[in-house]
Amino acid sequence: MAISAASAPDISVVVPVFDEEGAAPGLAREIAAAFAGRNYEMVFVDDRSRDGTVAALTALKTELPQLRVLSHRSNSGQSRAIRTGVLAARGAIIVTLDGDGQNDPADGPKLVDALLAGPADLALVGGERVKRQDSQAKKIASKFGNGVRKRLLKDTANDTGCGLKAFRREAFLRLPYFDHIHRYIPALMIREGYQVDFRPVNHRHRQSGASKYTNFGRLMASVSDLLGVMWLQTRSRNPGGADEV
Repeated sequence: MAISAASAPDISVVVPVFDEEGAAPGLAREIAAAFAGRNYEMVFVDDRSRDGTVAALTALKTELPQLRVLSHRSNSGQSRAIRTGVLAARGAIIVTLDGDGQNDPADGPKLVDALLAGPADLALVGGERVKRQDSQAKKIASKFGNGVRKRLLKDTANDTGCGLKAFRREAFLRLPYFDHIHRYIPALMIREGYQVDFRPVNHRHRQSGASKYTNFGRLMASVSDLLGVMWLQTRSRNPGGADEV
């Protein structure tokens, strides 16, 4: 049964991209295959790429009617691109994945199903990358950073660097926004009184382009971000809900 393009989607797949002309079109087709038969849209948010990413995606819109392409007027980073996509999304359930093709879109539906099958206060199911296809230096730095963050924030996450997540749009929009928030979504969800869960997901080699991050750059950003999130946790006062009387 065909899904009407005019109907509001249940799921919005949000993909931030920057200089991913080589990866983005194939990734869009993979998302379409993974979510076939579901009421979904995909929202690619281009963060002012310097290559032909926007043109390559725009050319696919006839082939993939569920595809929407948003383009930032100035480069603003991955977290802002994700927020732009979530704000524009029409689905109540958001799936995010990185635009470089290393996250496998085929894992997206199972995260959605786990989220929908959980209790009402389960707001996020995140992916944990198994058999990571990264350099040894990157894996070591990531393991160390995840261990420090998990111990200090108690967010139960082993791999917040995994871009593949499924979460409730309403819950995400309750979170305080700051640059690099995408690495702290589980901790901030818990701060708001929600539950989070995690599932193992596939991880693939990058097929084109280059990483936009360095280990040193991540370290410099993560120190101030970690301190900021710790401060936010100390300033939280959760009423446990509200009753209309």
